[in-house]
Amino acid sequence: MMRIAVTGTHGVGKTTFIDDFTAAYPGYYSVAEPYWLLEQGVPFSDGATIPDLEKQLVESCKLILGYPAGGDVIFDRCPLDFLAYLEVVSTSEGFEWLPGGRDLAKIGEALATLDAVIFVPLTAPDEIAVQIEHPRLRRQVDRRLKTILRDDDLGLLHDGPRIIEVIGTRAQRVAAAGTFL
Repeated sequence: MMRIAVTGTHGVGKTTFIDDFTAAYPGYYSVAEPYWLLEQGVPFSDGATIPDLEKQLVESCKLILGYPAGGDVIFDRCPLDFLAYLEVVSTSEGFEWLPGGRDLAKIGEALATLDAVIFVPLTAPDEIAVQIEHPRLRRQVDRRLKTILRDDDLGLLHDGPRIIEVIGTRAQRVAAAGTFL
């Protein structure tokens, strides 16, 4: 039984990857990203806000921790996504957002239940052919996620899930993830 989360900035193809992955591995159940489950309207229509991102962070932890043991599952996003967004957005607003001790404990607990985090990075040339909203935010969050995932600078991954970075065509991404699972 595998518990997987897919992470990456907006507009890199996470949901498409999940659709392709679950088609190739039909035993997996997919869980939508917290944004859609909270029914908050159009993503970032008014820009990403700290309160909305904090709600999504809490919901992400609840989804992962509340999902029953047994069975293969793949989550669209994980707490690391929201940490990256919160850091980038708060910096652009002129302050430093830091999670509290309880928040960090929940985040660590949620990550510890995952077997793998699949990272879909922003690539050049961009794999997404359409114009993506908030391109600067997109690039900044991608850079922050790369640091979080590659360097574990938050100290949340040392005993946590395996990090799998997937690039290439849709088929290549699924095949790359499959070799590690």
